[in-house]
Amino acid sequence: MPPPGGLQTRFTRWEGGVRYPALMNGPGFYQSRLQRPGAVLAPMAGYSDAPMRQLAAEQGALWTVSEMISARGLMGGGDTEKLNLGRPYPGEQGRVVQLFGAESDVLAGAVARAEAWFAPAALDLNMGCPVPKIRGKGGACLLQTPETAYDLVRAMRSATTLDVSAKIRLGWDHDRSVEVAQGLEAAGAALITVHGRTSAQRYTGEADWDAIARVAAAVKVPVVGSGDITTPATARERQRTGVAAVMIGRGAVGNPWIFRALASGQDAWPDAQERARTALRHAELQEQFYDDDTGRLTLRPLRKVLPQYLPDFPELRGPLTQVLTAGDVRQVLAPLLGDGGADLTPARPAGYAVSHS
Repeated sequence: MPPPGGLQTRFTRWEGGVRYPALMNGPGFYQSRLQRPGAVLAPMAGYSDAPMRQLAAEQGALWTVSEMISARGLMGGGDTEKLNLGRPYPGEQGRVVQLFGAESDVLAGAVARAEAWFAPAALDLNMGCPVPKIRGKGGACLLQTPETAYDLVRAMRSATTLDVSAKIRLGWDHDRSVEVAQGLEAAGAALITVHGRTSAQRYTGEADWDAIARVAAAVKVPVVGSGDITTPATARERQRTGVAAVMIGRGAVGNPWIFRALASGQDAWPDAQERARTALRHAELQEQFYDDDTGRLTLRPLRKVLPQYLPDFPELRGPLTQVLTAGDVRQVLAPLLGDGGADLTPARPAGYAVSHS
């Protein structure tokens, strides 16, 4: 069935009531993408929407993962805002749709609906979100009852021919990641992503890459490692733990070039003009994708992202957190875009060595 609410024409894979399959999708998607170097864009609520995914893909990301989508919400039809979480940008390829939930029948139905509405390359089960309001409906809560998670993966596999993967943490409050990963593999997961912290840790402390390495050695399916990657050098170091690839989340915010560096081996940090132009393009893509006159789904969520493109120009942070339109962004960045205005001088060095999280 087409997407509800008159959104059919906004889904690029629906034309004239016919769903056209996405290219390069189907069984073996992950293995095919892992044949080249690069990194994966992590699913991040409030960040990894279509505009950010597009910028990451253009810079060479192996694949991108959508913001997590409630399986129950999807089965209920969803409103425009929720449907936008899975909606592709025109021509999007290599996007994995991530679902969360705790009921096998609901997830199986949501997989079928997500495949029909969003034409993903693969499906992913969220077993890692530590946010309390999500944990009660799935997410990291599944680490307390891994048998439930295995049933969920089996249900998802039964509903699609696409690859099904899972993203986990090390455990709920202690490391049981090898056990869980082996169970997920037996249930049919084609790939497992491991974030190197427990749910109890949230985002405190350091990610345990030794634990991730143990998971990679314990299963035959590819393992993607996640946690504390903000530079190409760190990514390459973590790659030596035996993982098939690394996933980058907060380190990619305002920094899509990290994917270019890992895909090409060239670590050159872009100059201020290129970074300003990319920030402006991000704003323009945001307006084009959401097309929402209220601004609720357009530039306001981007206010926390735009300053990350230019951490060496702190005087731009305030103005960039007040923008309402792409035109406002252009005006703020005019001195760096070459559009005239007063010259700006970096207040400090910027580059991959500077945290962008």
